[in-house]
Amino acid sequence: MSFSRTTGRPRQSSRAMLEEAASELFLEQTYAGTTIGDITRRAGVSRTTFFNYFATKSDLLWVDVDAGLAALPAALAQCDRAEPVTVAVRHALLTLAAGFGPGRVPWAVTQYEVMATEGELESSALARFLVVTGRVAEFVAARPGFAADRDLAGRAFSSAVVAAAAAAAAEWAAAGVHRGDLAPYVDLAISPVCSGFRPVLDPR
Repeated sequence: MSFSRTTGRPRQSSRAMLEEAASELFLEQTYAGTTIGDITRRAGVSRTTFFNYFATKSDLLWVDVDAGLAALPAALAQCDRAEPVTVAVRHALLTLAAGFGPGRVPWAVTQYEVMATEGELESSALARFLVVTGRVAEFVAARPGFAADRDLAGRAFSSAVVAAAAAAAAEWAAAGVHRGDLAPYVDLAISPVCSGFRPVLDPR
């Protein structure tokens, strides 16, 4: 009788091991002092496995954020099409923010001084900002009755509301152990933006 044996870790386990190894190494020897090779050796996986999950080392800093942002298309799609566009976008962003509570703060943000990740966080945040802004802008432009002559206003609103949400998230992450949920921070930041653009994007 012969027995087959499965070798290697399950895919989800490999990803989790990479995330854990990266967080340990960034704390021990900073982000810049850690290579992808260091991470894969600590995790016990190959470089190929690393690139199955992450395109760059900086993606490891955004694991929790990227998981949350992945819900944005669904949050936008679920908006009531009869709602004013600024109201719909506010609802979608608050739905997204509701997924982040005080126990779900990205470790790369709370430990950025020890890991020396501040510069990398700033540079790698831009790509995510542009993706989210683009998705919101597409949603705004696709709303029923949206006129082409409001296209610039729609893109300006998308950039402004996402920037406000990002500022709220940064404030929330820096607020310490008593920060509470993210959604109230986001609501406080984006509501004035939505109100300001409403006369232009949601004319009666």
